[in-house]
Amino acid sequence: MSKLTLSVDDRVVSRAKLYAKRRGVSVSKMVEAYLAGITEPAPPSMRDAPILRSVRGSLKKADLDDYRKHLAAKYR
Repeated sequence: MSKLTLSVDDRVVSRAKLYAKRRGVSVSKMVEAYLAGITEPAPPSMRDAPILRSVRGSLKKADLDDYRKHLAAKYR
């Protein structure tokens, strides 16, 4: 196990400690879980979720100018 030194705002540290205490976990474990979550590749079940498969490739022929016009009209 390696040690890591971080510089974090005192208020953030206080809130993190309170959050961790309420959940019965250490701040170190929370940081470790976060870092593991952002650095590990998504499991195949998440990369190939049915909703993603259903929309994959649907915007290949989309016209960006048409989309901008649509947004401009929608939010007038």
